[in-house]
Amino acid sequence: MPKTNRNIEGRHRHPILQGMEMALPVVLGYLTVGFAYGMLARNAGLSLLQSALMSLIVYAGSAQLISVGLFAAGVSPLSIILTTFIVNIRHLLMSAALAPYFEQWRTMEKVAFGLELTDETFALHSSSFSLGMPPKATVFAVNITSQAAWIGGSLLGSVLSGQVADIGAFGLDFALPAMFIALLVVQIKDYRHVVVAVTAGLLAVLLYVNGIDQWHVLIAASLAAGLGVLLWQPVQE
Repeated sequence: MPKTNRNIEGRHRHPILQGMEMALPVVLGYLTVGFAYGMLARNAGLSLLQSALMSLIVYAGSAQLISVGLFAAGVSPLSIILTTFIVNIRHLLMSAALAPYFEQWRTMEKVAFGLELTDETFALHSSSFSLGMPPKATVFAVNITSQAAWIGGSLLGSVLSGQVADIGAFGLDFALPAMFIALLVVQIKDYRHVVVAVTAGLLAVLLYVNGIDQWHVLIAASLAAGLGVLLWQPVQE
């Protein structure tokens, strides 16, 4: 049975407030990237309701942005669905990594958690769970607050889509990398984390400048993860 994170429980009297506080770095990123998505969705021909429903039901930033581009290009619905499935298949790995922490949870609670799991909330939860399992209210507060920010940003971008001609001028494309950098810094505990992170970044850049512009992130992450296994192996023995 997972231990309880007493530090998380003690910093706020109400666990929901703790979860909302934990989600703040994600909220700042989701508002801006969601804004960009909302504008692109309306420009691609989606209605305000359709844009909002995609953020509510699909709730996957990269998949939503890709789907909007495919929709604008007139790609068939089946192709869009299959592309979304492939892009989001990484969620199987993230869910598997967190699954041991949910042995005491009911099935519907696990389903509700999984439906709101994203790359960013996974980073928050994996770091938090390693210290001890927070209260359920805290866990769901992180997820709900993050998705609310994404939906809010999407709605704002959809509403203002006709007022802004060029979203590139706002530099919104930097919001997502900045958010991931902030989440990465929080998870760094010793020199090995730094080595793995720097290695992954350098490999991704080297692969990209050498023409591997589709798989560079995945290849770099896999190689860096392998290096991490080697670095931690002596400790496990």
